[in-house]
Amino acid sequence: MDVPLWFALLAVGYLGVKLIRPPWWLIAVLLLGGYLLADSGLAPVINTAVK
Repeated sequence: MDVPLWFALLAVGYLGVKLIRPPWWLIAVLLLGGYLLADSGLAPVINTAVK
């Protein structure tokens, strides 16, 4: 069964918010920080570290 990546991330994010109940400001900081890092000069370094 092939599941699209966006759907898997949405499901994991939803379950994480429901089960762990982090504060909303922490979620916003993580999302904004990830977005900004993905568009920065550090993106190639993070890409090689993740792979």
